[in-house]
Amino acid sequence: MAVNVKLLSKICETPGAPGYEQRVRELVLRELKGIADEVRVDNMGNVIATRKGKKNKKAMIAAHMDEIGFIVTHIDDNGFLNFIPLGGFDPKTLTAQRVLVHGRKDVIGVMGSKPIHMMSAEERTKVVPISDYFIDLGLPKKEVEKLVRVGDTVTRERSLIEMGNRVNCKSLDNRVSVYILLETMRALKNPPYDVVAVFTVQEEVGIRGAQASALEIQPDFGFGLDTTIAFDVPGAKPHEQVTQLGKGTAIKVMDASTICDYRMVEFMRRTAEKYKIPYQMELLPAGGTDTAGLQRYTPGGSIAGAVSIPTRHIHQVIEMCDKDDISNSIKLLTHCLQDLDKHDWSFH
Repeated sequence: MAVNVKLLSKICETPGAPGYEQRVRELVLRELKGIADEVRVDNMGNVIATRKGKKNKKAMIAAHMDEIGFIVTHIDDNGFLNFIPLGGFDPKTLTAQRVLVHGRKDVIGVMGSKPIHMMSAEERTKVVPISDYFIDLGLPKKEVEKLVRVGDTVTRERSLIEMGNRVNCKSLDNRVSVYILLETMRALKNPPYDVVAVFTVQEEVGIRGAQASALEIQPDFGFGLDTTIAFDVPGAKPHEQVTQLGKGTAIKVMDASTICDYRMVEFMRRTAEKYKIPYQMELLPAGGTDTAGLQRYTPGGSIAGAVSIPTRHIHQVIEMCDKDDISNSIKLLTHCLQDLDKHDWSFH
């Protein structure tokens, strides 16, 4: 299954900070035309697309649309912007980056901080804290204020490139999963249960959209769909790697917010082996995904697991995924949804 790089690029490059997912939501709504029986947007902004099944159960899949970003808190006398992050940032990844400020129109800016030439010997040995960064638009305050207001969001500027069999871009976390869920909806044929694909909001600030949508949908089965760490780089010990690029899609066993249902883990493993889909097991010691909301925000809980996409350099503008891992994630999710009624879900 070839990856539609043009579509993936468009999804990754479209801005959408947590709570401000309007543009990527419109893109998702356009792509869903003709591949879902029902599409709607809830009060939080989650996109909910349903394919009807033959039996009276629901499987919900969540892929979040938001990307880590920033929000403007102040414009100083010289037109520089202060900001706070929306989502988790490693401060050192901000150095020398271009950003887009989404004001009355999009404005390009750069992340600035104290030059190394002006730092004390002690300052040079420390990571610059986020609070010491500012955004420089290259404009005087009078011009900045015509374009930007406090409360405007900021996203990172970086286009998608191909590197061998890999793709590299900002926001593959989690736009690659948005792409995978759209392609899964295209590939689905006669699912046994209702398939409810939810393109969620505000995951990066606390899985908020997934919680709200799971409360309403009340799924019997839940599949998270998100990136995971591929720490397969120099200096990493084998037990630290979590996953490796090109070794297959990943089946989540646990992360810091979820212990996946052992029945779902076994079902996903068997499905991968049945259809000869390369896979690896994911145990993530820190971080969480929408899977937690799917599992817990419905009365009695859902039988939940997750398809995870190995990703290097996560939460940077150089996130990297393998095309084969992306294709195999689509295959695994599709086969799981089509075979849900063929498994013994009793406790044993």
